[in-house]
Amino acid sequence: MTGGKTASAASAASATTSSGATSRTAVLWVPDWPVVAALAGAGLDAHVPAAVLGARSGGGSGAGHTVVAVSAVARAQGVRRGMRRRQAQERCPEVALLAADDARDAREFEPVALAAETVVAGLEVARPGLLLLPAGGAARYHGSELALAQALVGAVAARTGHESQVGVADGLLAAVLAAREDAVVPPGGSAAFLADRPVGELVHAVCDPAGVAAVREAAGLWWRLGLRTLGDLAALPAASVQARFGDLGAWAQRLARGEDLRPPARRRVEEDLAVAEELDPPALRVDVATFAARRLATALHDLLAVRGLACGRLRITARTAGVDLGGDDVGGDVGEGAVLERVWRTDDAAAGGMSAARITDRVRWQLEGWLTAASARRGAGADDPVVAPIAHLALAAEDVVPATTHQPGLWGADAGEGERARRALGRVQGLLGGHAVLTVELQGGRGPRDRVRLVPFGTEGGAGRDPGLPWPGALPSPAPAGLPGEPVPARVLDAAGRDVVVDARLAMSGEPAAVACGGGRGADGAQDVAAVTGWAGPWPLAERWWSAGGGARRVYLQAVLDDGRALLLAQTGGVWQVEAFYD
Repeated sequence: MTGGKTASAASAASATTSSGATSRTAVLWVPDWPVVAALAGAGLDAHVPAAVLGARSGGGSGAGHTVVAVSAVARAQGVRRGMRRRQAQERCPEVALLAADDARDAREFEPVALAAETVVAGLEVARPGLLLLPAGGAARYHGSELALAQALVGAVAARTGHESQVGVADGLLAAVLAAREDAVVPPGGSAAFLADRPVGELVHAVCDPAGVAAVREAAGLWWRLGLRTLGDLAALPAASVQARFGDLGAWAQRLARGEDLRPPARRRVEEDLAVAEELDPPALRVDVATFAARRLATALHDLLAVRGLACGRLRITARTAGVDLGGDDVGGDVGEGAVLERVWRTDDAAAGGMSAARITDRVRWQLEGWLTAASARRGAGADDPVVAPIAHLALAAEDVVPATTHQPGLWGADAGEGERARRALGRVQGLLGGHAVLTVELQGGRGPRDRVRLVPFGTEGGAGRDPGLPWPGALPSPAPAGLPGEPVPARVLDAAGRDVVVDARLAMSGEPAAVACGGGRGADGAQDVAAVTGWAGPWPLAERWWSAGGGARRVYLQAVLDDGRALLLAQTGGVWQVEAFYD
């Protein structure tokens, strides 16, 4: 721990800022957790240089081509986040490249949470690798916040073998950043601790990967507007930030000021919402329990949506078979291993609320941590409680607040119609298979048809070409608005009615005067002839010219017709086709 930033035990219990009451928060952080979990899952030694590959945004699971997490050993050899696969291998040829997997990260993190619970009760899982803990009472019990941090680090190391860091501060963001520095921020010092930090560090406080992109986009906007530091953002009038940037801006400003995420004075008290289901027969496999979890997640989401609410915490409770399930106290002492409970932090303002699918994901990850990982650890001789089949599963939405971002708009369709459509498409996929419903994903490429690909609805593609890379020879902006299912045959004619062709030196046989395409027949036997009122081009494109097949060679031409249409035409082998349409 950093001794220069340690608070005394007497003043560490609580703090109050000028903007409202704040509480002392402790954060336990395991550095490079996705890599640590991937190495453990693959059975590799922690000293092996490793990197996790996934989607650039970091928001989904599945393999990809971009480095999203790096071990300390690989980082020492020059591997960095954001690198492509080949760049990482160039820097460190022996690096182990592992696929990203959110479920694995959560499953492997359960022993860390169990270890922390031996020191502090009432912890929350912000995301795999990051725990939030109340510091006030625990610091008094252990004597000081520094002693509490040392106890947490020691418990995690002794029970799991993982190295961790602990930070304590007022407010969530300050505590998270303090953990990354292994520091304790004195009470009342969070605002000064945060003031000079780049506004982009807000991303470290996002608990849901789905909200990372929105926070990064907002941070980029603030940077361009001149709000370079968290202090700049904190200094703005709160009403102006709320009016200009909405709930996301208010969320970011509260964190930048070192305040609690949801100060009591800024929300009305709402009762917690809960759903539960008995599993008959009890479930010992994750996939069986997940079916019930999906139903409960949908029911809980519907309860929140009907009331116009969002939750700050999701409590997952399971009871094992062979235990009296009577009574309402899901947290009672009914025997060792009989009641399993974990709280997950959510991002109601930053991520736009928890969808039913995201609730289901967290329950599934937790079930894997309880069932799959516990069984594996017992087989390896670990001293973990025996997990019997789960006979009762309950979900509770806690820290409930008004979901202003989900209210119907003043004009337009109800905000819930999109969610209902997604659920309907999910049911179609369940009946017909994942590839029965496809959606369009943007990828890198030079032509309009190369830049889109179809992926199953609701999944992260991850393996497409990176659209952020330079693509020499790509068509200039703006991109076409529509693509036909297949290119439409066409003819480009000059003023004398002759076909216009482009030779190898990009010389045109004549100036385009008309385009014939479509389904109708004109007097000259061509299809729907329309006069050209403006045109641009031609642009040559030669791809993979070094390959045995000669690659693809074509020429693009843009044309505006007198009937209002704007076309993108492509010539290949002397034959023209309509590739796309402009608005």
